[in-house]
Amino acid sequence: MNAIGWSASWRIARRDLHLGFRGLRLLFLCLFLGVATLAAIGSLTAAITQELSDRGRNLLGGDIEIAMTQREARLGDKEAFRQLGTLSETIRLRAMAQRDGQIQPSGTGRGDAPPAVLTELKGVDTLYPLYGKLTLRKGTYRPLDPDQILIGDALAERLDVRPGDRLRYGTASFTVAAIIAHEPDRLGEGFTLGPVAIVSLDGLRRTGLIQPGSLYSSKYRIRLAPGFDPATVRKDMEKAHEADGWTLKDRDRAAPGANRFIERMGQFLSLIGLAALVIAGIGVSNGVASYLAAKRGGIATLKVLGATSIDIGRIYRMQVGAVAMLGIVTGLIVGALLPPLIVALAGDVLPVSPGFRLHPIPLLTSAAYGLLIAFLFTFPPLGRARTQPAAAIFRGAVESGSGIDRRSLAAMSAAGALLVALALLTAREPLFSAAVLGATAAVLLLLLGLGWAIRRLALIAPRPRRPLLRLALANLHRPGAQTAALIVALGLALTLFVTLAGIQTSLDSEIRNVVPDKAPNQFILDIPSTQADRFRAIALRQAPEAQLNIVPALRGTIVAYGAQRVADLQQLPEGAWFLRGERGVTYSAILPQGSDLTAGQWWPRDYTGPPLVSLDEEAAKVMQIGIGDTLTVSILGREITARIASLRKVNWDTMGFNYILVFSPNALAAAPHSMTATITMDARHEGAMTRALLSAFPGVSVIAVGDVIDQVGTIMTQMSRAIVAAASVAILAGIAVLVGAIAASRQARSYDSVILKTLGATRGQILAGQALEYGLLASMLALVALALGTTAAWFVIVRIFEFSWSPDWPIVLATLGGGALLTLGIGLAGAIPLMSVRPARALRQL
Repeated sequence: MNAIGWSASWRIARRDLHLGFRGLRLLFLCLFLGVATLAAIGSLTAAITQELSDRGRNLLGGDIEIAMTQREARLGDKEAFRQLGTLSETIRLRAMAQRDGQIQPSGTGRGDAPPAVLTELKGVDTLYPLYGKLTLRKGTYRPLDPDQILIGDALAERLDVRPGDRLRYGTASFTVAAIIAHEPDRLGEGFTLGPVAIVSLDGLRRTGLIQPGSLYSSKYRIRLAPGFDPATVRKDMEKAHEADGWTLKDRDRAAPGANRFIERMGQFLSLIGLAALVIAGIGVSNGVASYLAAKRGGIATLKVLGATSIDIGRIYRMQVGAVAMLGIVTGLIVGALLPPLIVALAGDVLPVSPGFRLHPIPLLTSAAYGLLIAFLFTFPPLGRARTQPAAAIFRGAVESGSGIDRRSLAAMSAAGALLVALALLTAREPLFSAAVLGATAAVLLLLLGLGWAIRRLALIAPRPRRPLLRLALANLHRPGAQTAALIVALGLALTLFVTLAGIQTSLDSEIRNVVPDKAPNQFILDIPSTQADRFRAIALRQAPEAQLNIVPALRGTIVAYGAQRVADLQQLPEGAWFLRGERGVTYSAILPQGSDLTAGQWWPRDYTGPPLVSLDEEAAKVMQIGIGDTLTVSILGREITARIASLRKVNWDTMGFNYILVFSPNALAAAPHSMTATITMDARHEGAMTRALLSAFPGVSVIAVGDVIDQVGTIMTQMSRAIVAAASVAILAGIAVLVGAIAASRQARSYDSVILKTLGATRGQILAGQALEYGLLASMLALVALALGTTAAWFVIVRIFEFSWSPDWPIVLATLGGGALLTLGIGLAGAIPLMSVRPARALRQL
């Protein structure tokens, strides 16, 4: 029977609970960190996903989009599209914008504008946009006349033009009608290399930029009539027009690139959240153990006075529960408020900028995680306090506690099962979450096993002759030693430091590798295929030292490899990004620059037999095909089946023209196409080269490699900062665990300190002994932390973000050393208050 009831238990718990949560601050901090992290991650992901879903039609510009390159849809196809609903047509291409006419320099700086700017030129019909609204800085959008153009702020700034000025594209001149404030389908258009400009379809055709072989994209957006389901229509079209090389989207996948970005970031953030959750749980356990150790006298006194085990469990469970609930609620509030701040700080890294909105499901899920973690990790110390006899509790400072009773073990097992079930049921990718939880459990078991092994080794090891070293070794195995907890805490902290260093240095390397040692200065697109020799002559006249690489450019879709049709695949093989939509293809009589032949033979220059193709060796591995197998590619709606003649290693980091597929010339030479070129030259010739080429070839596009590098570098830098900021939460949780482990051993260390001081030891000697203890542990854990941390960092960089693994090992090792010094400092800082404990007073309390 209970000696006291619920009301009396709460009065005792409330009176004993310090106003500042002394002793339970670590419990509060760990739960706050874990719940706030999960709530922020869940709310941010839900906000972005909801925004993409809500704006799906606007982002896509329709319920369905059919896109094709280097051609327009046939009249019969357009008529079939109209049978489904309202049809809107757009054509998009890269083109050079020039100010029309000679403008003299003036005080406004208008004469300092560049000769031409690469832009994304889009021709639209009178029904554009079907969804959303194209807004202007001034005025209201209406269908454009053939000689009018709308431009974005970036283009207006770079060319220093304003409404009323004139711009030239190709052979046509346009009057700037207004500045674009918002383009509704901007995100759905994908990655762009320049600012946007919009003209009518008739205006686009006036430019003369659309020629056979030109690299342009035609898009047909349909506002479906009632009764048509977008996903069903898309799937039916994909099946019926598999060989046509169309790319289809529906409103639920309006921006596949943005969705893939969110999926990858979601994977990473889920990993961080789950890791922080488990790490916080360990901190919770350590914090409660430390608190109950400080309350040892009170617990024993209550038992001596007749309190039952149920009473003890109830009183301290109420205290722990009150602080845990406060930590969870505070974490939920902060987690709900963080997404708008993250959105503001992330800038252009996020595909959309959702407004503030409460998302109940992520918040409820985070609260459930917090409650389960609090229950699971506080049960062991509470169970020991509940079941230990009073005499054993009084001896707890110098004697190890008993194990967990069956009742507590059963409750912990049930909480653990619920925690795993919740993680898997609420995960976007259950297999990924299961793998993360399994890996985390394996790491914890490894560290616990290592802690047990180190304690056993310390027990049987020969005693060193040096007193301080002997004291440090004895501290690892003495009664009440927290060696296992310290190993887990130190191991997690050092592993997290190595993981963060590996991620950061690999991302920095990826950013640096955006610029190879020798990159071309310019890419030139849409050179007429019959004008290659004239192009070469003009380029060399402007820069005699220039190195040119001129190759044919086409677009194609891999529709089959071997006996496998891509459309029949339930899921693309891992790493098969090249099977997703159209890719660049080319033909060549000789081995292209930037490639090394690894298998097979190159065809003769005068080869006239059946079509042959050379394939990137990595793509061949993904598709599990090789020399002699067949590959079918749809080019301009026509399927071409070629036999694989060779495999190549493609040096993607050269920033030259690197193609997965290179055909024999006889396979593609007759197809309409244009040429592309790279020019490597002295930077002082770039302006003159651009003017000369645009004068001779009004339809070409000149891409400055430096601008591309700056744009990609900026995006990757922002991503790097976001990743490091998210990973830092786990670092904070790891440090909190270390603080908890040190606090949990405070009573035992206080006893040791008092005894040693009574025997004549100085403060410096006691601190030196603890420093040696932590140093021994850190040195033994260094290799383990290095292996675990680099494995985790490799997984994040290679498997989640698909970057190259290239950490800076000196920095990683230095971070490991710095982390070891930091953990040593934290350990010694926790020992300093023990130095002020007076022996007489402490001995009276034992």
